[in-house]
Amino acid sequence: MAPQPGAQTWSQQQLDGTCILVRAEPQTGIHRAATVRALPETADMEDTELPSGLLEICVVIGANSEKIRGIDKVLQKGIRSLQDLEPEILSVFVPPFAPKEETQVHSTSQNSFHRGAKRRSFRKKKDKNKPENVHSNGTDQKDTEDISVPKDIDLNGLPSLCFPGGLQLTSEPKEDHFHFLVFTDVCGNRTYGVVAQFCRPVQDALGLCNGQAFWDSSTTVNAKTRDVFVQFAVCIISRYPYYSALKDCLSCLMIQLKCCKDTDVDGHVKEFAAKLSLIPNPPPGPLNLVFSMKPLQIVFPSREDPDSPIIDLDLHLPFLCFTPKLVLQIMSCILTEQRIVFFSSDWALLTLIAECFMIYLHPMQWQHTFVPILSRQMLDFIMAPTSFLMGCHLDYYEQVCKEAEDLILINIDYGSIVCSLNGEEDIEIPDIPVEAAENFIARAQSLQFHYDLEMSHLSSSVDIGEQRMRRKLWQQNLNSEVQEIALELIVNIFRDVKGHLNYEHRVFNSEEFLKTRACGDHPFYKKVLDTYTFHSFLKVRLNKKMDIFARMELRTSSETDGHMNLLLDSPRRRGTDKIKRFRPEHMFSKKLVISMPNLQDDTMHDVPIRHYSLRMPSQDNGVNIPDKTVYTFKLPEIMFPLVNRCVQSYYSDFNNYLSREINCLPPENSALLARYYYLRGLVYLMQGKLLNALLDFQNLYKTDVRIFPLDLVRKVLLILPPSERQQAERKPELKRLFSQVLEKDRDAVRADDRVKKFELPKTHMQLNDFVRRVQESGIVKDKDTIHRLFDALTVGHQKQVDPEIFKHFYTYWKETEAEAEDVNLPSVVTEYLDKNEFVYKLSNSLKTNYGVGKIAMTQKRLFLLSEGRPGYTEITTFRNIDDVKCTTVSLFVLRIPTLRIKSSSRKEVFEANLKSECDLWDLMIKEMWAGRKMADDHKDPEYIQKALKNALLMDAVVASLQTSKAIYAASKLSYFDQMKKEVPMMLPITTAETLKHRINPSSGETIVQSVDVLLYTPGQLETSERDDTPKLWCSLSEGKVVVFNASTWSVQQHCVRVGNAKLRCMTAVEQNQVWIGSSDSTIYIINSHSMSCNKQLTDHRTELVDIALDTCVSDRRIAYSCSADGKVFAWDISTLKIHEKFHIQCQTVTSMRTHNDLLLFCTRDCVLVTKKNGQLFQQLEITENLCKFGSSFHCIQMFSDKGQLWASCKGSNVIFIFDINDFSRPSFRIHLQDCTAIMCMLKVKQQIWVGTKGIAQGKIKGKIYVINVETRNVAKELVAHADVVKSLCSAEDRYVLSGSGKEDGKVAIWKVE
Repeated sequence: MAPQPGAQTWSQQQLDGTCILVRAEPQTGIHRAATVRALPETADMEDTELPSGLLEICVVIGANSEKIRGIDKVLQKGIRSLQDLEPEILSVFVPPFAPKEETQVHSTSQNSFHRGAKRRSFRKKKDKNKPENVHSNGTDQKDTEDISVPKDIDLNGLPSLCFPGGLQLTSEPKEDHFHFLVFTDVCGNRTYGVVAQFCRPVQDALGLCNGQAFWDSSTTVNAKTRDVFVQFAVCIISRYPYYSALKDCLSCLMIQLKCCKDTDVDGHVKEFAAKLSLIPNPPPGPLNLVFSMKPLQIVFPSREDPDSPIIDLDLHLPFLCFTPKLVLQIMSCILTEQRIVFFSSDWALLTLIAECFMIYLHPMQWQHTFVPILSRQMLDFIMAPTSFLMGCHLDYYEQVCKEAEDLILINIDYGSIVCSLNGEEDIEIPDIPVEAAENFIARAQSLQFHYDLEMSHLSSSVDIGEQRMRRKLWQQNLNSEVQEIALELIVNIFRDVKGHLNYEHRVFNSEEFLKTRACGDHPFYKKVLDTYTFHSFLKVRLNKKMDIFARMELRTSSETDGHMNLLLDSPRRRGTDKIKRFRPEHMFSKKLVISMPNLQDDTMHDVPIRHYSLRMPSQDNGVNIPDKTVYTFKLPEIMFPLVNRCVQSYYSDFNNYLSREINCLPPENSALLARYYYLRGLVYLMQGKLLNALLDFQNLYKTDVRIFPLDLVRKVLLILPPSERQQAERKPELKRLFSQVLEKDRDAVRADDRVKKFELPKTHMQLNDFVRRVQESGIVKDKDTIHRLFDALTVGHQKQVDPEIFKHFYTYWKETEAEAEDVNLPSVVTEYLDKNEFVYKLSNSLKTNYGVGKIAMTQKRLFLLSEGRPGYTEITTFRNIDDVKCTTVSLFVLRIPTLRIKSSSRKEVFEANLKSECDLWDLMIKEMWAGRKMADDHKDPEYIQKALKNALLMDAVVASLQTSKAIYAASKLSYFDQMKKEVPMMLPITTAETLKHRINPSSGETIVQSVDVLLYTPGQLETSERDDTPKLWCSLSEGKVVVFNASTWSVQQHCVRVGNAKLRCMTAVEQNQVWIGSSDSTIYIINSHSMSCNKQLTDHRTELVDIALDTCVSDRRIAYSCSADGKVFAWDISTLKIHEKFHIQCQTVTSMRTHNDLLLFCTRDCVLVTKKNGQLFQQLEITENLCKFGSSFHCIQMFSDKGQLWASCKGSNVIFIFDINDFSRPSFRIHLQDCTAIMCMLKVKQQIWVGTKGIAQGKIKGKIYVINVETRNVAKELVAHADVVKSLCSAEDRYVLSGSGKEDGKVAIWKVE
């Protein structure tokens, strides 16, 4: 059976008595050879290689020796006839370059982990260019030595790409010329080539072709042979796009080749290739590698993060060739996936310009053919019918323009864009959205693209190294600025895509997204939304990845679609062309606290003027580029001749340099430390020190887990010999690494990368299918509401929804939205409304006792929009309604349905002849009235959001059914009105006075989740631009954390994912770290500024139960972590190393507290007090008296000022107060009335707040008891939640926040007195 794409194919050959495996890798395009030794049965042979160094292959290309010899003979006879030659491969150099014998001897002495083994450079022969020509018998040894070259790189096509304009004889020597290649395999993986062309006289070229000087003895050397020159090329092929660095390397090689003898060329190229093969690819992050390639110091820059591209070219080049407006036009062509061809008279510019645009596109990726250089033999490629991006020489411009159709022709030299002739109609290139384009142009015009202009005030550099470094730093800064404005362009174009995604069902509602865009931008979006590029982009969004796009969108949004966005999205701001949305979730779920009672003033501030100059960043800049410190590490010198001893010496020096840097580096610089560990781990692997390498990789968990090489570590574990595996099992940290890597391998589930578009159903829907369809539509996500909607749409039918009814319902819902958007309120009306108030429903024109007009419903009030001369007459706010009735009035013989609304704000009762709409408006107003009252009573603005949703659903149900039972069906959605009739809505007076507000961390989710842990982190007053506001961290299920801005209580980060297990504890450590303990036994460290989790502490073996800071003042900052098995680790916060550890002998630990120089542990059978070194100090066991109240302790709370320990037993309603200094003294007991179980306790000022499972009005509720420590009495009894109180935390002793179970799922904010 033929191998599948992406599979590895192995063939076995016997050379010199050594078993060689040659593997064909379709994904990488490389034939690998590896020496095989005894491996575990579970290990694949492919797992014996490291990631390649910078060099994959080095090729020398030139003319055929016979052709040159013939030309030489003609020239020696005095005949001059310059002609084109056919280029072919002369020599190929593939690592490794150490002699085979030494490598074999060395591999028998230690566990070498080679990138590839037994490969040599070889002399290409005319009749042997295929790597498959390998035989296993010993007679063909000489031939098979010269195989193992990259397979998917077309060696037959490579010569034409190295000489895309042809190989020519010239009468004068040409300057060295460089250009760049990009190769893409069938899987989309790219490799990169840098080509240097150089000239040689024909006579010298013979030596270069043959490896020795050649001349015809029958003739004498004519001086005229020195007047004709032939071109050669050296091509470096790498997996990494180091265009500038490899060009610098080749420039150094060119100097050597000019000075060397012709017979020494191969030696110099091989030595050059050997050096590059030993240079590792720098890990992502702030560390560049520097290598000495005399006379230059070559810098290999790292990528910014694992998902970012390597940038080693001048990103401002397109701005030197095109105006910013044309740059946008080219971006539009790329985003709409046109058939694009670049033209230039400079081959190098073709690749560089095309690559710049690929980087501008990041994090989106071009999904089609990408061939930036077409040789003249490849011009027929442009006839391909699919989208592509290619490059041609300017000489072929007219030919391409005439013969091909529907192409976008971009002339780099002249800075122009045209469309090729088309028999039907011209290609329409839609403009980039106006707002994003204007911002991009303004930002681009502020950049300084000319080095000499910006650096003219500096003194002249007399040192070439200093001059190159000065220029490189300037270019790096400019590249960062260009990246920022390109990324901001992409973010501005696709901002709020996430608001139209259904993550659970992986659906994108393109129609709804399109409605949020300005009308003039629709042609652009209609094309882009159907592209493969956008489809791939959606996959990443649906996976909720916090990539560079998500971070930029968050950073450039004022309050994450919050307060400022609501101001800018006001429908009355008609100065912009941007269409606004009025769906209730847009108004409330993103920002639930616009008018938060008693917490903040509802005043809106003016929008600050934004300045766009990147050259002079200021506090008001749209986007400020953060300062990024980049370090360099100089690689050791490589000694020659290149024998294995010299290679090992190089690795030894490399290791020593890294170890020295690691030992000198302060622990605070964990980012740089991680890169050193990564590099030293690679070096250890090359030295065969596998355990040392694994230890270095394990250290990445504590420094930067993002660069942890999971696949590489898995390969190492598979080939680890039994003896070394036993050693690793004895090291706890490596044993843990084994389990982590192998568990990830077992648990790895292929990510769901589907992206669906919403489509109306075509068959009848049962309840579950109906729920899915409604959630996909984006109308509503809450399952309870959807169940009520299902009941409404199936009244009088079997319990299934007809697709036609669903279609009518959906269509009317969208039409109502569109009608609301079209309501253009005059200024005389808008001045009476709040800034965040929108009209959601308009009645038909009707007669009222206030005049003729239409009733308008907003989320806050009802008013009459008079006809004729527009005017505003307020009917009532929902808060002030006293009564709503549906009656009839007599008109002649007719009985006209009339709606009466009595308001506390007006004496006169409002009457409206609503006719057929009367019953519907009666239902909607009553629901809004009940929702408003409940929102006020419970201090929860989400209730009015849900009431508004219910009212609009009623309207759509009535319109879609059009039957006599339509009103009855709509009444199924009267949730709050029904609650008002069935149960009292008022909270107890004490609860209402103490409660300030409620927020919902599960907002926008399909299922309500419990709030397991709460943490408040105060903000810091800093002059930096980074976000440092106070935050509330809410731990939900399956490792999800929702972060609120605690100054406005709005969602700041909807989902920070830390593992997949339940989170048990959270602690703020220093100013910018939050440590989170998980049930999966890992401590996750979150950077509170970037909201990223780059570090993990994995030393515990069972679930974490608590993390506590050492409050005692000392030189060393210590944090204690405790797991359920009693293991306690004292962590040095700066180094993340274990300062001390001990094990307490007890049953399951449930919590830990610090008290002066003591640690207190709550376990199932006792409370232990130990010294901070683990020495037992006191022990409180459950005595016979305590057993009456519970069999095990559940939670404890220290009151250090009083020397008291407050404790409770599981399932008990009694709190015990012990003397911390003498547990033998009798405890004081506090019985909590109407409490069935104590869940948590919190000390605030001179109070203890106790979260419980209690009873109120005969139902199970979450109750909070506030106990005065002085009097030991219950000062307040608060009915907090509809489910048990699971968590408590304090906000600077001014507020207490409580989190509830999954039946409620909300956080309540209480005022502390």
